Amino acid sequence: MRTRRTTISTSLALAALGAGAIAFLPGCVIAGLASAIGANIEKEKEVEVLAKYRGLENRSVAVLAHTMMGTAYEFPTAIPNIVGNVANNIQQRVQGSRVLDPRHTVAWMHQHPGWPTMPLADLTNELDVDRVVVIDVYEYRLNPEGNAFLWDGVAAANVGVAERDGIDPDSYAEELQVISKFPDMEGIGREAAGAREVELGLQKTFVDEVAYLFYDHIEKKYPDRGIKRK
Repeated sequence: MRTRRTTISTSLALAALGAGAIAFLPGCVIAGLASAIGANIEKEKEVEVLAKYRGLENRSVAVLAHTMMGTAYEFPTAIPNIVGNVANNIQQRVQGSRVLDPRHTVAWMHQHPGWPTMPLADLTNELDVDRVVVIDVYEYRLNPEGNAFLWDGVAAANVGVAERDGIDPDSYAEELQVISKFPDMEGIGREAAGAREVELGLQKTFVDEVAYLFYDHIEKKYPDRGIKRK
C-alpha cells in the first residue's frame, strides 16, 4: 500500500503534468482534461479508517473460525489460514493485545468440533482469555455459481466478539459483517490465473478486512470491497 506522502506527491505530479499539457488547448478541452485529472486524483485518495471495535487493546485474545462442512471439505486449508493470519495481524497491530497461539486454537477447534454451539461464556472460560473473536464464514467460493471457467472469489463472514467481562458474557459485545472479493475485476479466466493464486489472494484480502475491524489503518477512499455492520 502506498503511503499518504507518495499518493500526494503522485497527485501533484499528475496535476503539474496536466497543467503543462493543457496550456494551449481550447477551453472546452481544458475543462474536460481538468475534470478527468481531478477524477483520477480523487479515485487514488487514501483515508484513515478508525477501528470498528477497540476492545482487544491490552486484552488476551483468541481467534476462532468455522464454516459449513461442505466448504471445509472443499477448502481444507481455508479456516486454519484465516485463523492464523488474523491472529498474527491482531498481535502485531493492536496495542497491548496478547493473542493465543493460533496453532493452539486450531488444535483446540479440532478437538472440540461442537464448539460453535457452546455458550460464549464457556468459550472465553475454556480458552482462558478476555476476548474471543469468532469468524463465522457463511460464504467462501472461487467461482461464480455454475461457471467453473471464471474466477469470482468471495469470502463473507459474520464476525462477533465475546467479552469475558462483558455485561452479558453469553451475547456478542460487537457483531460485524465482512464481505471480500478477489480478483477485483470481471472476466478473469483459468488461462490467466490458477486456483491456488486466486484462493491466496482471496484469503489475503479477507484477512486484512477482518483484522482492520480492530485497529486504525489507511485504505483507499473508494475501495471495491466493503465492511457492513449488521
